[in-house]
Amino acid sequence: MEHTQETFNTPVKDPRFPKWLSDFKIQAIIVGVLAFVFYANTFQNENALDDYMVISKNEYVYEGFAGLPDIFTKDTYDSYWKQMNTSNSLTGGRYRPLSVATFAIEQQFFGTVPKSLVDSVMHHTDWGEMQAHPDQQFLRNMHIRHFFNVLWFTLSVVVLLYFLRYVVFKSDPLIAFLAVMLFTIHPIHTEVVANVKSSDEILSLLFICLTFIFAFKHQEHKEKKWLLYFGLLSYFLAFLSKEYAISLIILLPLSFFLFNKYSFSKSVVASLPYLGVMILYIIIRLQIVTSPGENANSDIINDPYALASASEKLATQIATPLNYLKLLIFPQSLSADYSYNSIPYKDFASPLVWLSILVHLAMIRLFFYYLKRKGVLSFAIAFYLVNLLLICNLIFNIGGTMGERLIYHSSVGFCIAVAYFLFKGAEMIKPALTGRIALISCVFILIIICGFRTIDRNKDWKNDTVLFTHDLEVVPNSLLANSNVAAYMISKGDMEKDEQAKNEDLHKGISLLDKIILINKNNTTSYFNKALAYNKLKMPDSVVATLNTLYTIAPNYPQLSQLYFQAGLLYFSNKEYDKAKSLLQILLKQYPQSIDVQNAVKAVNDSMQSR
Repeated sequence: MEHTQETFNTPVKDPRFPKWLSDFKIQAIIVGVLAFVFYANTFQNENALDDYMVISKNEYVYEGFAGLPDIFTKDTYDSYWKQMNTSNSLTGGRYRPLSVATFAIEQQFFGTVPKSLVDSVMHHTDWGEMQAHPDQQFLRNMHIRHFFNVLWFTLSVVVLLYFLRYVVFKSDPLIAFLAVMLFTIHPIHTEVVANVKSSDEILSLLFICLTFIFAFKHQEHKEKKWLLYFGLLSYFLAFLSKEYAISLIILLPLSFFLFNKYSFSKSVVASLPYLGVMILYIIIRLQIVTSPGENANSDIINDPYALASASEKLATQIATPLNYLKLLIFPQSLSADYSYNSIPYKDFASPLVWLSILVHLAMIRLFFYYLKRKGVLSFAIAFYLVNLLLICNLIFNIGGTMGERLIYHSSVGFCIAVAYFLFKGAEMIKPALTGRIALISCVFILIIICGFRTIDRNKDWKNDTVLFTHDLEVVPNSLLANSNVAAYMISKGDMEKDEQAKNEDLHKGISLLDKIILINKNNTTSYFNKALAYNKLKMPDSVVATLNTLYTIAPNYPQLSQLYFQAGLLYFSNKEYDKAKSLLQILLKQYPQSIDVQNAVKAVNDSMQSR
């Protein structure tokens, strides 16, 4: 390599732009400030979405340093499954301990929780409970966790800048700078930064970039073996962050081929040590991750294609990546959820399926076109497509249709390509001054527009209540979004002091649950929550009718008999003794040893006799 540290730090002369703008330190300060300013308003947010599974329902996090051995030797969601008294419902399991370890380290300084108190603490950090019993210490800790998440993001964009300058754009630092600015300000990254759990995405990209940097530095300085060791360590840490690191098995040799001008065979040989790290990670992962539970594959929440035919499933998986391109180009309607039925099933008669095939085949064709010329765009396309392949469900079942956080890595390739075309387009404008003004104006406008969109979207991530209430407008047919808002309305009813307001909340919840049932008539949780709402409204006929439907779908549903019993007590309190007796006697036959049912039947009989 001819690229040296001296030339890396030396500002490149460009008559259209001031010399200082190509200096790494200046560029790093600018992108760092942008990252911090765009996401500073997340510091006031609480926890939302998967924060509950990874942080607030994770006993190992509360134990601080003492929880690290469990974090690194168990499935990422092991503690959550234990707390929910269930088993893994995610195909393939999850082993992403590094981000969880950072939460435990933070907790060590916040103050650890003794094992004897962990269950109590986690109970009060449940999102529904928190509305009634705010845990101020927990909320203060979440504010600090948001601060650290922004710091991780800020550090990652600076490292990304170094990577693009040092490896991809050795002679075009201004294009590298533009690409990282576009990446930093893109509103689609709000989920990754505003949702603390998604620091696994940030750490993954951070260590992937460090792997590239150390790998190329080692090729430049073969005598410095420590560079290789740091490269291998970075790669292992990238794997411990998230599985995206496997993409480097293709991208690393490709980068040697393109940017070091190595032959194909030499590029592969230079990458072989990193293959060993991948094998080590896979061996460790197979020993740790848990198998999914019996009902995992049939759970519509974790498998949104459970109700699709084989052809519908394939067609929908092919068409869905177009949504990513749409959001990358026009990130207006953002949502935390794209579960069933937010993206309707497609079939091969849908034009979107064939459009997606044509668009992605065109990308592949362009990749080979630029590969022959060893152009930067071949790397940008490969970075986009290889990472997309990991999350599009065509190879790996990710347990969902799509997610904005999932396109985080691919968006690097997108931003490289956009920056390249913007810069080269500006070069074609004459005179040069006009081109410079046009490019600067375009970037300035993008910063303003993206800034408003990002800062505004960050507010939606305050907590689950705010998030799902807002996103229900974006994905009105989402089963999960409707379920979460319905659950909130039913819980909110308990906190209303005004009886009319309470009833309005409960009826809103029931309306949303009816909508869910129309989307998926076999959604058992919706029937149960609907019966629960009717019970709070003191409408026993509706409770029983709803429970009867639930019984036909899932006769062994947990707490079914308990709600039947509550309905019997409601009948009793309403002095509808015949209905109460009929229902309670059925329960007595099923549970003859139940003292509560025996006492209730006796009370009904006594009341009927005294009439």
